[in-house]
Amino acid sequence: MDDTLQLLTTAAVALVVGLAAGWAVRSAVVGRKRTREQAFFGLPDGSECVLVTHRDSSSAHWSIPRHDALALLGLAAVVENCGAHPEIAPHDTGLQGFGARTEFCVGDPTAHRRLAAHLSSLLPGVAVHPGDESGAGRGTFTIGGSAYRVEPGAVEYVLLARLRAGEGDRPVFLAAGQRPVTHRAAVRHLVRNRARLARKHGAEGQFCLLLKVVNSQAYGPDVVELVADVTKAATTAAEPKGHRAAA
Repeated sequence: MDDTLQLLTTAAVALVVGLAAGWAVRSAVVGRKRTREQAFFGLPDGSECVLVTHRDSSSAHWSIPRHDALALLGLAAVVENCGAHPEIAPHDTGLQGFGARTEFCVGDPTAHRRLAAHLSSLLPGVAVHPGDESGAGRGTFTIGGSAYRVEPGAVEYVLLARLRAGEGDRPVFLAAGQRPVTHRAAVRHLVRNRARLARKHGAEGQFCLLLKVVNSQAYGPDVVELVADVTKAATTAAEPKGHRAAA
């Protein structure tokens, strides 16, 4: 009887020790993952960030377009997991400069004032066509001499960028798309691939990715392809037309 009791006690102790060790390892892994995520997004515990979005022009009151609202929900989950505090701000209100706090800027750069300003100052190699009088060509991206035109519902492009500028050390994330569904697609790509992007670019690195949303009329924001990493071309000011390098 004593031997049986001793075996049971030993087994119980081993089980408790094993569970405690497993819990400690899991906690350490989860903690390291959260720390990397906080560093990538620039969101330490208790920090603040701002999510800048469109106003819905079809509404008499300030409301957010559906796809942009869903994109912000995806970002809100990341912000909460990092232990930070978000503020939502419309694009046409006065905001401080960048770098003091993490910023997520989501929208159409032909209508989103702050996003257009960020593209001009942080991504000078990107041109966004405002469209002619009939609206033709609106939203076309030109990057490194290549044009990316929208085919509504079939092929649509969006830029996903993580940039650093200003006096602070917090990043600015941009999701600049040709149609609202592309903004949501870019944010989903960021959230789903944040661990891989963090490993590749680190806590200090910048990137600008050109993504293509395929057949959104059938698949919504779910089918996304990486066209290219256009960081170098996008962050380098385009040469004026007619300029020739010296021989």
